[in-house]
Amino acid sequence: MYGTAIVLHTLVTAPLALGAALRPRLDNGVAKTPPMGWNTYNHYSCSPNETIVKSNAKALVDLGLADLGYRYVTTDCGWTVANRTADGSLTWNETLFPSGFPALGEYIHGLGLLFGVYEDAGIRSCQTNIEQAGSLYHESQDAALFTSWKIDALKYDNCFSDAASGYPNVNYEPSTSPSPRYANMTKALAAQNRSVLFQICEWGVDFPALWAPALGHTWRIGNDIIPAWRAIYRTLNQAVPQTSFAGPGQWPDLDMLEVGNNILTTAEEQTHFSLWAILKSPLVIGGALKDEVTSMNAESLAILSNKDVVSFNQDSLGVSATLKRRWSEEQYEVWSGPLSGGRTVAALINWADESRELTLNLADVGIQAARTLKDIWAGKTVGNVKSSYTATVAGHGVMLVELSDTTAAGTYPTAKFATTKGNSVTFGSIYANTTSANHTLLVTFSKSSTKATSITAESSSTKQKSTINVAASSRTASSSISLSAGSANTITISSTLPIDSIRIKSPTGTYYPSTAFTLAGSATLLQCGTGYCQPVGSKIGDLDSTNTAKITVPAAVSSTTSSKYVELDYINNDIAFSTSWGLGSNSRNITVSLNGGSPVRLEVPLSGRHSELFGPGLGWWDTSSLGVLIDGWKDGDNEVVVGNEAGSNAFQTWGADFVGLRVFD
Repeated sequence: MYGTAIVLHTLVTAPLALGAALRPRLDNGVAKTPPMGWNTYNHYSCSPNETIVKSNAKALVDLGLADLGYRYVTTDCGWTVANRTADGSLTWNETLFPSGFPALGEYIHGLGLLFGVYEDAGIRSCQTNIEQAGSLYHESQDAALFTSWKIDALKYDNCFSDAASGYPNVNYEPSTSPSPRYANMTKALAAQNRSVLFQICEWGVDFPALWAPALGHTWRIGNDIIPAWRAIYRTLNQAVPQTSFAGPGQWPDLDMLEVGNNILTTAEEQTHFSLWAILKSPLVIGGALKDEVTSMNAESLAILSNKDVVSFNQDSLGVSATLKRRWSEEQYEVWSGPLSGGRTVAALINWADESRELTLNLADVGIQAARTLKDIWAGKTVGNVKSSYTATVAGHGVMLVELSDTTAAGTYPTAKFATTKGNSVTFGSIYANTTSANHTLLVTFSKSSTKATSITAESSSTKQKSTINVAASSRTASSSISLSAGSANTITISSTLPIDSIRIKSPTGTYYPSTAFTLAGSATLLQCGTGYCQPVGSKIGDLDSTNTAKITVPAAVSSTTSSKYVELDYINNDIAFSTSWGLGSNSRNITVSLNGGSPVRLEVPLSGRHSELFGPGLGWWDTSSLGVLIDGWKDGDNEVVVGNEAGSNAFQTWGADFVGLRVFD
């Protein structure tokens, strides 16, 4: 056995190269959209049985869930036994599955559903009270057996797999990448004459987004979801750097749903389901739909059955939503992504445990206006939304909206945003991300001027009129204009030429790299590998409440103080593997203090897009950016201090590494 294993694994040492030789995922017709279905694990753990699987499979049909796309029925851990048969084959536990797995597959197929099984890439499947054989060194034999059972999906786990460390149950720091073992099963499945959904479940140990798409259709991005609300935040923080890898035939898997397990409130279940859907995770029901003692409650079923949310997940464009803004102290954040037909989906999560009014600034999701806004969980549709939308969001709930017939951010058509009185045109609901006199105003006229002329523009920010020259035969004119942060600005233009629209462009501001900061305490400037820690090539590490980085930043402020938008380039690859069962959150703080004032805290998600075990810089060279509005700027020089002043109240006292910041002044 072990001699054969050595030969097998030397055949597969470069999974990306192997993947290129295999049929691309779309060629086998599987997972063009994220897979949907039901799995035994979240509710029944590793104690499934034939009655449970059949009852829940039938419920998928009876409850109308199969018609919505929930078709894969997968028996997770607990179905097999410790020893293989005399010919080396896997077999089912005859006590739990007296009819056998081939018969179970026939029953599921008879319902018009798809048959999924679970196995492990190690010598055993993950630790339970029943020892079960794994597929390591038996990949070809097991793939052939599964095919003879006519399976449609294989979920492939990662326990007892690291030979170098004595095959521990779980190893978050394996001696080598798990990818070659998954490549072996990919190769074995490809040799069979059956299209099988291959679900890679190595818990994000080796940043599988870089190699799993060549080998399977889905890959788990992180450790198991746990039956607790805090798991939602932890999982989303890990998803942030992986959203761009989603696409037809390859889907980052945020793990199975806890909807219906009586763990979360209705609002929490809506948030959980909404974000899994718009991030294009597989939607796999983990709650008991129907068994001898349990039926899923009506509220949870309504969530799983929401046709709008399912359609966002199954949208033909196949593009994941991404994190747009986060307000850590205020406890909310915004995600958004494109849908087919020019639509946009946006989700505002209320992390606070209280119901409150929250505002979605449409510009944060790339939109200035929408002819139609559909508020999914509120069950209402609103027309002609301009610049922002405010609604009450339940504690731990989500504002989930679909925006249609939209206008791009920064564009203000006269017909939508302006009122006209004689030659005076006043545009309202003008949004600015920062307070500055350096916004650019571009005016587009309905027709060209016949001769050189001028117009005047007045912003509500300063009440000062400025004259803008219009060249002969031109249809446009531009000038700088002062605006205050927010969407309450107005601009009044006096013009004899009819105005078609205006556009507002935010100032590009000034970038301050980490190399320009003065360090205090043990904060350290570190050089990164070529092409990393962009755009600087260096970063400051070891930041906390006393070890900080400081710089003087000049600003132009017309009033006593001002609010300015600051974009932070940070690095965080503090992955919560061992702490994911507890309070691990995959996040780190970074704080900015201005002129000795109270620090503004941003709790940043993971930025690493490489393995923390084998990748360049161990994933600590990959930059990401998030913006924050900071109050208290004064005219002239401002002292900016970057650190982690919230460290004593955080799970991790060390802050995120710091690459640089841009002040939009």
